[in-house]
Amino acid sequence: MKALILSGGTGSRLRPLTYTGAKQLIPVANKPILYYAIEAIRDAGITEIGMIVGETREEIRRAVGDGNRWGVKVTYIEQDAPRGLAHAVKIAEPFIGTDDFLMFLGDNLVRDGVTAFVNQFRQDAPNSLILLSRVPDPQRFGVAELQDGRVVNLVEKPKEPKSDLALVGVYLFDRHIFKAVNEIQPSWRNELEITDAIQYLVDHGYRVDAHVIDGWWKDTGKPEDVIEANRMMLEYIGSRVDGVVDESSAIIGRAIIEAGAEITNSTIRGPVIIGKGAKISNTYVGPFTSISEGVRIIGSEIENSIVLQDTQIEDIPTRIDNSLIGKNVQIHRIADRPRALTFVLGDNSRAEVQ
Repeated sequence: MKALILSGGTGSRLRPLTYTGAKQLIPVANKPILYYAIEAIRDAGITEIGMIVGETREEIRRAVGDGNRWGVKVTYIEQDAPRGLAHAVKIAEPFIGTDDFLMFLGDNLVRDGVTAFVNQFRQDAPNSLILLSRVPDPQRFGVAELQDGRVVNLVEKPKEPKSDLALVGVYLFDRHIFKAVNEIQPSWRNELEITDAIQYLVDHGYRVDAHVIDGWWKDTGKPEDVIEANRMMLEYIGSRVDGVVDESSAIIGRAIIEAGAEITNSTIRGPVIIGKGAKISNTYVGPFTSISEGVRIIGSEIENSIVLQDTQIEDIPTRIDNSLIGKNVQIHRIADRPRALTFVLGDNSRAEVQ
């Protein structure tokens, strides 16, 4: 069995962050989202991965390399433009050949991994197995209707969903999917939809089963989704202090303080991750916060947020909450007029507050 990770796409819902970087490399709990997908695939016993890449191909290549650090082999497959998930399958046929394969959207997080999903496919041997989860807003997703555990109908982002079972963004296929992707027509979005390809299998008598997960998963397509994913992943961290914490500081709850980080006269209330070389002084860092390497925070308060590399936050009089802040951002106080602050700032931004 092989795997296919989709790492193309423009990440338009995560702008301005994705103007300067790949959405799949935004960190959750200080680890790029894409890395969780690679680890889940490896843990399911799959070591040959095809990586679909687009405009951000060079950034993805630099971040992932040949896959050796995870014990996998990565082959890059270039997609000239976002033409739909089924198009990605279509261009991957030379890599997949006649093997069964797992397809994983690179901006999805599945907390419990995909090992049970893969094992069900190997045991039951359907033509396709799709991963589903019950959601409160199914109109945002591809939606499945089931009958006796089998898929009978799929609709992409329906205006009036007939069920609350959303496609999670992880699929298993045998070789028959290539016939389907070559037979379907582009949708109204001018894309080849994977839901149409799976529906083709259903309509032509192929067996499509469903695996409904109980655990947490997240499509990290919007800033609020990334922040929620960060919160959920931090729930599972342990505690480790490899940096320097002075005697006037307090670490409360679970926190990872990486080597080279310095905590001075500050309170850190976990779960929290503080990256290598970060400097935290006279600051309160509240729960569910991930601070990347090289960040400097002085005289401020922050919680339930993600701060990317080399950002500086100084003397902000109001607590920063529920924020996603890009790389090399500077946030400084310029006047004593506190107010509520929420930031979604792209790389190399500068914000001044008063």
